[in-house]
Amino acid sequence: MVDFDGKVVIITGGALGMGRAAAHEFAKSGAAVVVADIDDEAGERNVRRMHDESQNGLFVRADVSDACDCRGVVEAAVAAFGGVDILFNNAGIQPPDSYLNVEDTSEETWDRITGVNLKAHFLMSKYTIPEMRKRGGGVIINNASVQGLQSQPLVPAYAASKGGVLSLTRQMALDYASEGIRVVAICPGTIDTEMVRTVAAQEGGDIAQTLARYGAGHPIGRIGQGGDIAALVLFLASDAASFMTGTHVVIDGGLMAMGAWAGGAGAATEDD
Repeated sequence: MVDFDGKVVIITGGALGMGRAAAHEFAKSGAAVVVADIDDEAGERNVRRMHDESQNGLFVRADVSDACDCRGVVEAAVAAFGGVDILFNNAGIQPPDSYLNVEDTSEETWDRITGVNLKAHFLMSKYTIPEMRKRGGGVIINNASVQGLQSQPLVPAYAASKGGVLSLTRQMALDYASEGIRVVAICPGTIDTEMVRTVAAQEGGDIAQTLARYGAGHPIGRIGQGGDIAALVLFLASDAASFMTGTHVVIDGGLMAMGAWAGGAGAATEDD
């Protein structure tokens, strides 16, 4: 376990899925964790669990595609804990009704997906970096996706947003390396989260069997768990990764190594 005692972490989309897992692991490792999400019930529940275990946590309701909300998250973190050291830009969406080609994708759908999946990374970084500078540096971890590297049919906005996250990661790393601020990205494959389960439910039948089928398409033989992502995020945020910036790490059970994963694995990917 890495010691994050005295560190302050902001996690967007921290109420559920990968964000929830990372929030709990950071808290267990001594960090003060700010959970930003639109899900009040799940967010408050996560923070109550932290408090019950004598950990420092704060829930801030925020739509991270909105600049005022993003600024408010950072201000709340500073007011409660004195600053920000680590930002996990985790929030991401792929609505069930968004699986459409470019012609059939509405402007509203495009704006909503890219707003949460890409613009939010920009906004949260914009307001967090000045606070990191005050503390002599920090780490920004952006949740991208294997769909930022390859794609599958009918996800134009999602694919574009995830490719954009990878490009933004590289660019910010160059601008802020001299100030001790590292910027890295992760590219998950299929992870067992609420959003993936929603996709599985749309197929009908038993969800557990559907998830097992997704897993069978992975060389490693299963889909990922939130704990897999949390372990990687904590490593990247730690001094053990101090020479890493401007790059991405694939965590996908071997999908990218296999090649034509989108058609063969029946996999749904998501980042919230």
